[in-house]
Amino acid sequence: MKATTMTNLKSALKIGLLIATTLAVGVGCGRPFDVKTSNGFVELENQAPDYDYRATTPDGVVMSIRAVDNTGTVGQRGDLGFWERAVTLEMRDVQGYALLDAKDVTSGDGTKGRQLKFGHDEDGKPYAYWVTIYLAQSRIFLVEAGGKKELVERASPNLAYMAANVKVKCGGFLAPVLASHTCNRW
Repeated sequence: MKATTMTNLKSALKIGLLIATTLAVGVGCGRPFDVKTSNGFVELENQAPDYDYRATTPDGVVMSIRAVDNTGTVGQRGDLGFWERAVTLEMRDVQGYALLDAKDVTSGDGTKGRQLKFGHDEDGKPYAYWVTIYLAQSRIFLVEAGGKKELVERASPNLAYMAANVKVKCGGFLAPVLASHTCNRW
């Protein structure tokens, strides 16, 4: 009887260790979002720590996503309006871009956000920079696109597709466990 109890205990410990290891590996790696790379773009590798995702066209239009921690000692630091204003001031006052358009958007999983479109001339050539802001999972998701204005306009259907299909919320069975870390099952 004692041998059976020890065997059961060892089996239970092995199963517990397997579950803990699986969760630790799942929580520690992967992206906290899902994005589908559009036709005409190629995903770039090894872009961390600056970007969590980055893709480019052959002529240099770039789409990227950054997930930034949005928690402090008292909870979430700023709502969508706060981050829209912070990005606008940074782009205008520090980077020299003009805000050309701002609109409400919705991600592929229904998360509400704001898309800001900026313009900037460099050596007499116009450039476009778009940033879409989503708040989810105690993070700020910055979906950015930019390049020469004419090339961004040409790639705009592909950029719009990727931006509209980004999923910044985890869903499904393990969401409560993984939501604060990663949605790597995508």
